[in-house]
Amino acid sequence: MREPVVRALGAAVSVAYASLIVWLTASQPQSLAEVTGGLTASIGAYRVDEVAFEDGLRFFHQDQFVEARAAFHRADAAGRDPRTQFYIAYSYYREGWGRLSHDDELYRKGLEAVDRAIAVAPDGRIVVDDPGLQMRTADELRAELAAGTTREWSDANPMRVFRGRK
Repeated sequence: MREPVVRALGAAVSVAYASLIVWLTASQPQSLAEVTGGLTASIGAYRVDEVAFEDGLRFFHQDQFVEARAAFHRADAAGRDPRTQFYIAYSYYREGWGRLSHDDELYRKGLEAVDRAIAVAPDGRIVVDDPGLQMRTADELRAELAAGTTREWSDANPMRVFRGRK
């Protein structure tokens, strides 16, 4: 081969490798599934496993939240689908909700999931059309989760017992 061709090829490979390192550093994926999902999402080829997603929805609507999250994680192993991440956050909300108190740890995990959903959503906006949900936007869900992690005087209100879960 000619020397200019070899140099150009070497420079192209070096730039591609440097771009991969910068992307890995910026996104900090925790698993190989997140790496491959992030790369396929960046070129528009990422797909959710619809069978696992439907399993997750079935579990979710039967109030089996741990099972629902497991199915949703199988459906969206890379954490790149806003709708799936929304349902994961909602499952944390529903599992952590209580008439007298909320599970702060589950609410914090829900906040992380809804923030992840908002980050990967186009324009940061998520609206889910599910008649079984009382909160259909990520903004509503985020506000409810954030309110559940704060401590204020209204938490001591005895009328709170009559407040329903969303």
